[in-house]
Amino acid sequence: MTELTGWLLDLYAGKQGVTLWLLGRDGRRHCLVQPFPLTFYASGPTSELRLLWKWFSSRPEPLHLARTERRDLFSGPTPVLAIEVQSPALQPGLFHAAAQAFPALSFYDADIPLALQYAAAFGVFPLGYIRLDVEQGQQDGRIRSITPLNSPWDLDPDPPPLRVLMLEPDCDPAHAAPQGIFISYDGHRYCQPLEPARALLVNLRSILERQDPDLVLTAWGDTWLLPRLLELSQATGLPLPLNRDPLAAITRKEQRTYYAYGQVIYRGAQVHLAGRWHVDTYNAVMYHDYGMEGIFELARLTALPVQTVARVSPGTGISSMQIITALRQGVLVPWHKQQVESDKTVLDLIRSDMGGMVYQPTIGLHADVAEIDFVSMYPSVMAHFNISPETILPGQRDPQTGLPLTRPEPGLVPLTLEPLLKKRIALKSALLTLPSWDPRRRRYKAAVSAHKWLLVTCFGYLGYKNARFGRIEAHEAVTAYGREILLRAKEAAEDLGFEVLHMYVDGMWVKKPGCATPASLQPLLDLILDRTGLPIALDGIYRWVAFLPSRTNARVPVANRYFGLFQSGEIKVRGIELRRRDTPSFISGVQKELLQLLAGAADASALPACFLAACALLRRRLSDLHAGRVPLEQLIVRQTLSRTLEEYHTPSPAARAARQLSAVGKNLRPGQAVRLLYIRGEPGVVAWDLLPQPDPKTLDLAQYEKLLFRAAHTILEPLGVTLAQLVDAVKDGVRSPPLPFSYPATITACLGIFGRGVGAPAMGELSLPSPDSR
Repeated sequence: MTELTGWLLDLYAGKQGVTLWLLGRDGRRHCLVQPFPLTFYASGPTSELRLLWKWFSSRPEPLHLARTERRDLFSGPTPVLAIEVQSPALQPGLFHAAAQAFPALSFYDADIPLALQYAAAFGVFPLGYIRLDVEQGQQDGRIRSITPLNSPWDLDPDPPPLRVLMLEPDCDPAHAAPQGIFISYDGHRYCQPLEPARALLVNLRSILERQDPDLVLTAWGDTWLLPRLLELSQATGLPLPLNRDPLAAITRKEQRTYYAYGQVIYRGAQVHLAGRWHVDTYNAVMYHDYGMEGIFELARLTALPVQTVARVSPGTGISSMQIITALRQGVLVPWHKQQVESDKTVLDLIRSDMGGMVYQPTIGLHADVAEIDFVSMYPSVMAHFNISPETILPGQRDPQTGLPLTRPEPGLVPLTLEPLLKKRIALKSALLTLPSWDPRRRRYKAAVSAHKWLLVTCFGYLGYKNARFGRIEAHEAVTAYGREILLRAKEAAEDLGFEVLHMYVDGMWVKKPGCATPASLQPLLDLILDRTGLPIALDGIYRWVAFLPSRTNARVPVANRYFGLFQSGEIKVRGIELRRRDTPSFISGVQKELLQLLAGAADASALPACFLAACALLRRRLSDLHAGRVPLEQLIVRQTLSRTLEEYHTPSPAARAARQLSAVGKNLRPGQAVRLLYIRGEPGVVAWDLLPQPDPKTLDLAQYEKLLFRAAHTILEPLGVTLAQLVDAVKDGVRSPPLPFSYPATITACLGIFGRGVGAPAMGELSLPSPDSR
C-alpha cells in the first residue's frame, strides 16, 4: 500500500467507479479510481414493488436488489426496495428509466449528485485535505481507504497550491467580434490573435501541457470562448487538451430560463472540464460579489464540485447541505417533494402567513442613529427554536405567546444550520480584531459573504414549492418567531428610553440623546439578548441617516430606501439609483459624488450648507453631458427581458432594443439583459450591441438629464428641496452664497432667499438634535 496526502481536486463517475483527482502534497496531480456502488430506493404498493423487482431483474446492468426499511423524514420507518448499482455512471439512466416505467412509485436517493453521496459516505469535500491508501505498485491507481484530515468548518484551512490559467477575449463577444485572446499565467500576460487558428491552438496546447493548470478562469468562456476554441479544434483537426483526463468527455449544459422568487432568471450555457476546473467569471452566479475565495468556501461547505457550485444558486447550495445531513442521518431524500400544505381556514391563513415585521420609518433626516441587527435572524430562529419541516406541530400553538410549537428532537434544518452559523459568527468576530494588512481579511470577507447568501436562501427554501425538505408551515413559523422577537426588541429599546425610528425584518434603527457610542448602546444590546435569546450586534452608529419617501407620494414611507453616513466614514445606501443595475454608470457616479459631498459635512446640522456645492457639481456634470464629454459606455442602460418578444403587447425599451438585435441574428431569451442607449425619435432606443455605435449627436440628452436630476433629488430631498426647486436652482445658475443658516434650517428656507416662492417641504423640517445635546 502507498499513502498519499493532498487536496481533493475533482470527482466524477468513471468506468471503474469514481475517478478522483488529488493535488498531492508532493506537487503531483494524481488520478485515482475507487469502486463506489450507489443505492436508490422505491416505495409504494407491494404489487407495484414486485413488478419493479422483476423489471430490474431483467436488466443487463449489474444490480443488487433487496427489501429493507428506511426512515422517511415525515412518516418514519418506511418499507422500500433498495436498488444497488455497481457503476455510478449507469445509475442516473437506470433510475430515470424506472421512474418512467413506474410513475406511481415514490423514489428516494435517486438523483443526488455523486459528489454529495461521496461526501456523506467518507466525510470529504472539495479542496479538503485528505489521506489516501492506494494499492501497492499503483501510485496513480485504486483507492483502498480515504481519511479526511480537516473539516469544512475550519477557519483557516491549508490552501492548496493551485495553478491558474486565465483566458479572456479582447472584447465582449455580444458587442463585437473578438480578434484575439488575452492569455495570463505565472505573472505573464499577452494577446494571441484568433487568426490563424492553427497558431492559436498550437500555442494554447503548449501552455496547457506545460503549465497543466488546475483552474481555467475565463471571461465569457461558457457562452463563447471555449465553444469557439472547440469549434476551431474540430475544424483544423488539432486536438486541444482542455480536459486533464484524456478519457473523459467535456460536459456541456444548455442555456435555460426559469422563474423564481418573482424574477425571470437566465443561466447561460456551461462547459465543464474533467480533472481540472473551468469557471467563467461572467456566468458564475456570485463571482463579482465574493470571487474565487467565496466559491472555494461554498465548495467546502456544500460538497458540490467547484465548477458546479460557481454556477448554481445559493438555494442549490443550502439544499445540498441538507441532503448531506439527511444521508448521514439515514433519512431518505425524496426525488420529488411529497408534503402539501395542511388545510387552513381563512382566519388561520391570515394569522399564520403575515410575513416579516416591517415598522415604517420616520421620513426625514436624523442624527446620531444606531442600527442594530440580529445576527442572521431567520437562520438563528430555525436553529434556536428547532424549526424544521418535520418538527412543526401543525395547528398547535403556545397558549401564552401564540407561537407555533415544535417537537423536541433536533430537526434536519437546525442540524444543517448550526455549524454554518457558528463559523459565520467566528469569522465576523475575527474580522473585528484583524488588522487591515492581514491577508486573511480578504478570505474571511469572501467567506462571510458566501455564508450570507446561503443563510438568506435557507429561509426561502423552507416555503419553496419544489424544495425536497420544504414545508410552508415551517416557513410561517419562522416569520412568526421573527415578528415576536423584533417586537420584544422594540419594547426593550423603549423601556430604556430609545426612540425607534424604523424596524425591518431583522434590524432596528434607534436614537436617544447622549447615546452615540458603542459603550452607551451596550445595555440595550444586553437587554435584547436577555429577552430574545438571539445574538444581536451593533451594525454601526450614523452621524446622520435619511429615510426616503415613495416617489409617487411624499407622505408615504418606503421600508428599504435610505442612505446614511456612519461615524467610521462609511456610506450605506439601500434602494436608491446607485444600487440599481439599470442605472447608467454616469448617473450612479454623480449620485455617489453627491453622497461623498454630503459626507464631508462636519455633522447633520451642516448638511444644508452643502446645497450650493451640490448645485455646482450638478451644473458641471450637466455641462459634461451636453458637451459630449461623457463616454457612451457610461450612458448604457441595462434592462432585463421578462418575456419573449412576441409576448410584449406594448414594447418596453428593453423589448425594442432586443428586437433590433434579433433583426441581425442576436437573439435573446427571457432573463437576459439588454444594453441600450436612449436616442431621439423612433424607436427611442438603440441596442448597444448593434454595430456600428450610434452617433453621440443622436442621444436623447433630455432623457439622461431627467435621470440625472431624479437621482440627484434622491440625495438632496431629505434637505427639504423638491425636484422642481432643484432643477431651477441648477439651471438658473444660483452661485451667490445664501444668508447664514439659522439652526436648525432647511434648504427650503435657503431657496426662498432666491425668490422661488417655496411652500412647506413635503417631509417637514429636518430631524436634528438641539444644539444643547451636542
